Amino acid sequence: MTEINLVKEYANTIIKAIDNKSEDLRTISLQIHENPELSYKETFAHNLLVNYLKDQGFKVTPSAYNIETAFIAEFSSKGGEGRIVSFNSEYDALPGIGHACGHNLIAISGVAAAIALKAVFEKHEIPGKVKLFGTPAEEKGDGKIDLIKAGAYDDVDVSLMVHPSPYEGSFFSYYALENWDIEYFGRNAHAAGIPWEGINALDAMVLAYNNIGLLRQQILPTDRIHGIITNGGKAPNVIPDYTSAEFIIRGKTLENLRALKPRVQKCFEAAATATGCTEANGAKDPKITRKRELFDMNINVPLGERYEEHLRKFGIEFKPKEEQEKVSLGSTDQGNVTYVVPGIHPLYDIKAPQGSGNHTIGFTNAAKTEFAHEATLTASKGIALTALDFLIDDEFAKQVKCTFNTSNGGLHWKDSM
Repeated sequence: MTEINLVKEYANTIIKAIDNKSEDLRTISLQIHENPELSYKETFAHNLLVNYLKDQGFKVTPSAYNIETAFIAEFSSKGGEGRIVSFNSEYDALPGIGHACGHNLIAISGVAAAIALKAVFEKHEIPGKVKLFGTPAEEKGDGKIDLIKAGAYDDVDVSLMVHPSPYEGSFFSYYALENWDIEYFGRNAHAAGIPWEGINALDAMVLAYNNIGLLRQQILPTDRIHGIITNGGKAPNVIPDYTSAEFIIRGKTLENLRALKPRVQKCFEAAATATGCTEANGAKDPKITRKRELFDMNINVPLGERYEEHLRKFGIEFKPKEEQEKVSLGSTDQGNVTYVVPGIHPLYDIKAPQGSGNHTIGFTNAAKTEFAHEATLTASKGIALTALDFLIDDEFAKQVKCTFNTSNGGLHWKDSM
């Protein structure tokens, strides 16, 4: 058999393996959709996926790295050691609107791709290994950062995953992000009787909010600052002695984010000074609790191009790379993964109703349709075929690694997460 025909046979094995599990995957997807769980509480989804993967012959580690709802499923070829490819399954939901980001679909996409590679290893015995990471808390908790710091990705060569959306493509931009919790401390007083005795923590928060509104005029068009007041006081006739808020700061790149953060901090500090919410004035200094940084997406171009090349064979059309790159979407902890290992995070369209993008109830409903399921299987075939190319094509693997090294990717980034 010629090399070309052999590669075609490998590809056919992948496609058939995923198609043969369609009914199982549909059932799993709907069960996760019907049982939405918040970040780090995805017990049902974790157990469902772990048990299924065990039944499929994977070596499975539940509650991996002491993270209760994380798991690892792995399978090594009898053909010998080779490169190690990895996929991610997400399965947490959003408060109040369930799987409005389609993580029930992402859960089965990783399972489908891992099953496909396992089928190739068993039938053709090409060298290599596949790992599927069950990654909790993408929506709130940055679970992949926990896995990175625990060493989950240290020995893998690539990380591939897909995400449902209203778009198709590998090269959309993702913001670098950091969440801040803000607290102001003042002093109570009767708001009608002796307001001059109070130190108004709500004034500080309102002033900070307005400071940021003015700052937006002088920041980059691609920067983002947005937040909500989570505690604005308890009664209108009491000067609030405590207020709190949650803010998100984003930059198109990690460098942009790190340049923006000191300017935002000055907005909060100035508000405290202006309203007297400081220790020097007899209250307490404001408390700013910074969460972990989510990195922008360090998209590996050879992997992204190869994924799109495979999906075109299934009739999927893509806008040019340059047009995709102009569109900045949300943020994801997969961005951090792409800094420590070559990776991609392509989007695929599940045809949600017009105006029903991710994080809407319309998208929740779209994530359970038959069309969304079929689109997920197609995207899963794309990352599985891309992973296959990385395993068997030395030149392609070299291009992937060279591109990653050129972008300053590597495990050294773990220290700054």
